[in-house]
Amino acid sequence: MQQVLDIIKNETLTYNQQVLQLAGQAESTLNVLDIDEDTKKLLDENIICGMFEGNAPYRPRYIIPNYELLMKKGCKFLDLDIPTDIWEATNTLLIFYKHVPSITSYPVYLGNLDELLEPFVKDEEEAYKAIKLFLKHIDRTLTDSFVHANIGPVDTKAGRLVLKAMKELQCAVPNLTVKYDKDLTSKGFINICADTALITAKPSFANHKMDIKDFGTEKYALASCYNGFIIGGGGHTLVRLVLSRLAETSDSAEDFIENKIPYVSLKMLDYIDERVRFLLEESAFFKSNFLVLEGFIKKELFSGMFGMVGLAEAVNYLLNATNQDDRFGYSKEANDLGLRIIEKINSIVTSYKSKYTTCFNSQHLMHAQVGIDTDTGISPGCRIPVGEEPQLFKHILQSAPYHKYFFNGIGDIFVFEDTYKNNIEAVVNVIDGAFNSGVRYISVYGDSSDVVRVTGYLVKKSEVAQLEKGNAVKNNATVFGMNAKNGAKAFDRKLRD
Repeated sequence: MQQVLDIIKNETLTYNQQVLQLAGQAESTLNVLDIDEDTKKLLDENIICGMFEGNAPYRPRYIIPNYELLMKKGCKFLDLDIPTDIWEATNTLLIFYKHVPSITSYPVYLGNLDELLEPFVKDEEEAYKAIKLFLKHIDRTLTDSFVHANIGPVDTKAGRLVLKAMKELQCAVPNLTVKYDKDLTSKGFINICADTALITAKPSFANHKMDIKDFGTEKYALASCYNGFIIGGGGHTLVRLVLSRLAETSDSAEDFIENKIPYVSLKMLDYIDERVRFLLEESAFFKSNFLVLEGFIKKELFSGMFGMVGLAEAVNYLLNATNQDDRFGYSKEANDLGLRIIEKINSIVTSYKSKYTTCFNSQHLMHAQVGIDTDTGISPGCRIPVGEEPQLFKHILQSAPYHKYFFNGIGDIFVFEDTYKNNIEAVVNVIDGAFNSGVRYISVYGDSSDVVRVTGYLVKKSEVAQLEKGNAVKNNATVFGMNAKNGAKAFDRKLRD
């Protein structure tokens, strides 16, 4: 009761933020999942982390609608006709977005905007006005920077107009990824992407060739932070393994790899399955939601997500590595141990067959989770801890071997000194080199940018400052950004000069 009252009295929350938090409190009163005592203990110890999804799943965590279908046939439930011009196209999307749920209650995927809007770009001046208003509307109404759009890989008028508007608006919402393939993406277009990224911390850059190979289709999407899915599908649930906490229960590196990881991983996979079971068999979503009934999503394209964080801290603990040269990101022994750990987990996850998932050979997907705002001393996914970053090229080469295991999501972030704005091709060269080295996803931004990438989502420094003064701000993610700034040093990444 006190927690509910605290939410009602909290002056730093907007009305919508209060409603969402109060709904979460209501759901937390239920206990409907069949969880054994050992798993409950691992959850209580935060070795397995349920990511605040609640005790009774009633919608998938991440939903990736087929927006191309919307543009081709409209929507019966929402009484939307097939759009015929840029104004109808943007209006149709905006209406549809309001009815796409997720763990945040906002859509985490807005579509490949350039492909969706390009057919309607007839007069560029009019199209720019429509697209700019469209993006402003998203920023003001879908107030959560886990809202994510895609562009690319092909250079289009619509794609350039989206980048122009984002650069001008300087909004944290929506997040944006460009699918980049040097053989498909024009040099001019990728230079504009890099220039925009240094100013607005978006777009991030996805290795299109690598993703097509791993997803087995060009119809994939990057959503939320950097989560990869097949279009028309999504993620039922995301549960994460906190490797650093598990390491602290281990007697040695061998005990960790051969005993602790198999035990906890299988418990976590069963827990993921139980959450999916309830969602599919007991909750109403897949039985009655119009997204399913009209074919915008298909449950056969959904999977569970096996997340992990704290690899660096686990390795450093197991090796008792206190000197920098002995730690994760620097020492060959530490880096090799990190890969052994991920390879072990991967072998377990890919061998497990879910009763409730049919795509990806009935497997749940490995995900390098970006962290949560309460994490302290726990690095996202497989990243090197902030404050310990090596030189840029060593950093990229150290990170690259991990990326092949995580087509559901992994990424690295680099902050560039502002003089790079006068040498955009140097940034593109870094991205090209990273992709050639096996990196799947990379994000960049400039040191003076107001919009910054926290761990995978975006916030504005100016809004964080307002929140720290006790003022309410519109972006739900800003409170996470403020806590990550103070607890995880997310604003203190090494400056690349």
